[in-house]
Amino acid sequence: MTTRRSVLRAGAAVVATAAAARPALASISKNAGHADFRALAFDNLHTGEKLKIDYWIEGKYVPDALNDINHLLRDYRNGDVHVIDPKLLDLLNHLHRRLGSNAPFEVISGYRSPATNAMLHARSKGVATHSLHMQGMAIDIRLADRDLKNLHETALAMRAGGVGYYPSLDFVHVDVGRVRRWGG
Repeated sequence: MTTRRSVLRAGAAVVATAAAARPALASISKNAGHADFRALAFDNLHTGEKLKIDYWIEGKYVPDALNDINHLLRDYRNGDVHVIDPKLLDLLNHLHRRLGSNAPFEVISGYRSPATNAMLHARSKGVATHSLHMQGMAIDIRLADRDLKNLHETALAMRAGGVGYYPSLDFVHVDVGRVRRWGG
């Protein structure tokens, strides 16, 4: 259950994380293309929620926008909200632009609580015990207007983190951990 205190704590963490992440985002941010704003659009396939939002404007992350993204990418199984790493948002923004897509990211899995991750891991050894989903550093996605293989290859070419390819499940995993690749 989300309490007022947990929402306030998450908001404070967003601001702190965004400030701390700025130097680490230099390589992606330098090539971000839009000097004045960065935007993302999501379609959460499990909740039906949609969001199109400018999350970075004139050199700064927008706290309210980050909170909205955190909420949309919450663990849909139990409602837990967690801070999504701004580096992941910048990776998605860059990936979307490189693909020239006009579609929102279809979200299969954003944040996962430790309880949800443990349950999924018990069902499938393909779910990492210490998944970056639990840290708000990973997302499983697809784009309606781009071939899954193209999404996968473009994410790999960016060399910005981990990339998992799950064609039988119709999604690509991207994260801002170390650069690595795998198939499922």
